[in-house]
Amino acid sequence: MEDLLDQLIRLPGIGRRSAERIVFWLLNQPAPQAEDLAGAIVQLKKGLKFCQACNNLSEQDVCLICSDPGRDNTILCIVEEPKDLLAIERTGTYRGHYHVLLGTISPAEGKGPEDLKIRHLLKRLDSSKIREVVIATDPDAEGETTALYLAQELKNTGVQVSRIGLGIPIGSSLEYADLSTLSISMASRRQME
Repeated sequence: MEDLLDQLIRLPGIGRRSAERIVFWLLNQPAPQAEDLAGAIVQLKKGLKFCQACNNLSEQDVCLICSDPGRDNTILCIVEEPKDLLAIERTGTYRGHYHVLLGTISPAEGKGPEDLKIRHLLKRLDSSKIREVVIATDPDAEGETTALYLAQELKNTGVQVSRIGLGIPIGSSLEYADLSTLSISMASRRQME
C-alpha cells in the first residue's frame, strides 16, 4: 500500500490525502476494474509516441493532424506541449499545422534552447511551404523567453512571425485584472477593422 501511495503522490496535484482516497477506492473495486486501470496506464506508455513531423502524441509515426490533407500547410503554430495543441484544436478555429517544442527555455530548471525541438523546427521550415509561424507559448516568464528566442531565430527565415493575442479573458472585468495582464493587453492591442 505504501508503494502505491508513493507512486500516486508523484502525480501532479495529488497529495497524501488524495493518494489515500484513491488507494482505498481501488481496494473497494473489483479486481478486474483495478487491472483495467493498470492496463490502461501501461498501454498509454506503450501505445503513444511523438509524431515524427510535429512532436504531438500519436499512435502512429505521423499524427492525425500532420497526415490530414485538409489542413493549411502554409501556417504553423508553435506550442509548448501536446496539451496546448489540444486546447487550440478544441476551439475549432485553427486549421494549420503545429510544432510542439516539448518544453520551454527555463534557466531555473537548467533547460536551454538546445533542450527543445527548435533545430527540428528550423529544418522543417527549410523544407516546407510555411509562410507564417504563430508562436503560442504561455504568457509566463518561460513562455515569453521562449517566444522571444524563437522570434529572433525566425527573423531571417523569410517567414512571417506572429504571437497569439494575450490579455483579458472574454467575460471578465478590467477592474479585476492584475497589472501584468493589463500591461500585456495594452501592448498586444490590434487595430479594429
